[in-house]
Amino acid sequence: MIKKTNKFPSELRFDPMGRDWVVIARGRALRPETFKKEKKKEKIPSVKTCPFCNISSQEKPTLILLKGKEYKGEKIPQNWSLVVIPNKYPAFTYQNRLNKRKIGIYNSMDAVGFHEVVVTKDHKKQFSDFSPEEFKEVIDAYQKRYLSLMKKRFINYIFIFHNQGREAGASIFHPHSQIIATPLVDPDLKKAIDSAKQYSKSYKKCVYCFSNKWELKAKKRIVFENKHFLAICPFASKVAFEVIISPKQHLSYFERITEKEKKSLAEIFCAVLKKLKKALNNLSYNFYLHTAPCAGKNYDFYHWHFTILPKTATPAGFEFGAKMEISTIEPEKAAEYLRKQ
Repeated sequence: MIKKTNKFPSELRFDPMGRDWVVIARGRALRPETFKKEKKKEKIPSVKTCPFCNISSQEKPTLILLKGKEYKGEKIPQNWSLVVIPNKYPAFTYQNRLNKRKIGIYNSMDAVGFHEVVVTKDHKKQFSDFSPEEFKEVIDAYQKRYLSLMKKRFINYIFIFHNQGREAGASIFHPHSQIIATPLVDPDLKKAIDSAKQYSKSYKKCVYCFSNKWELKAKKRIVFENKHFLAICPFASKVAFEVIISPKQHLSYFERITEKEKKSLAEIFCAVLKKLKKALNNLSYNFYLHTAPCAGKNYDFYHWHFTILPKTATPAGFEFGAKMEISTIEPEKAAEYLRKQ
């Protein structure tokens, strides 16, 4: 006979978008404030050795912004506020053919594409310290480069992401985002697209819109909202304090975002990042964009969104092997704590 325990049972939650399960480990659940770890003071590298402070030593820029206005000159002016440059050590490089090949049972091709870096000027100023006006310039850059790269041959998907802090994979201290344009749609997004398509076919509605409607009614997992966007700790959060920012209106293609929507997105992004910084003592994090591919197909059933993932835990054998994440705080408690910040 199995002996019962008085501990709260963990809960398995299903994510209808990603179509996977996560474990909310109630048995070892932590209080929200325990995630506010004492962080060692990081030594700030000198601007003299920073490649992004010495921007003229980098590759020729693909975009230069001066306080939101595009600068058309080739030489970067002293008063630049944001530049986009090709990555000096790219994961993808542009070629005029894919060079597909078969090796026994395996398939291979050249990693054709583009790899760019979005650099803001201030050496120490993190996105969590930006004003909405400053962050809108970053969104402007994302959109401008997306619209340019999607026209290139072989490009079917553009992945925009930001790593903040060494624990999140940022090898250079100076704040920067990255844009990678590839011929392939990543497996995680493909799975989400297939799920959204199937849901739309079965229920004649968008799974993301239905989720947002439910969250607005329940009010348990909302972190912040404004006229155009909603920020929530998702029901099946993959990590503690995960936040998803998505449009309230059904929008499939990020690159079609309007000026009003960009201002609204900048406002909610700044609010959420400030809350996370305060709640988690400036913990490292990643954020990335999932949007409909630019492969020329109809993806009107999909709903673009940003995902923010604080580095609250280190994945181990179970997460890697079983492909099932474990979170040690209920999303409802995480959202409540963030609202108070």
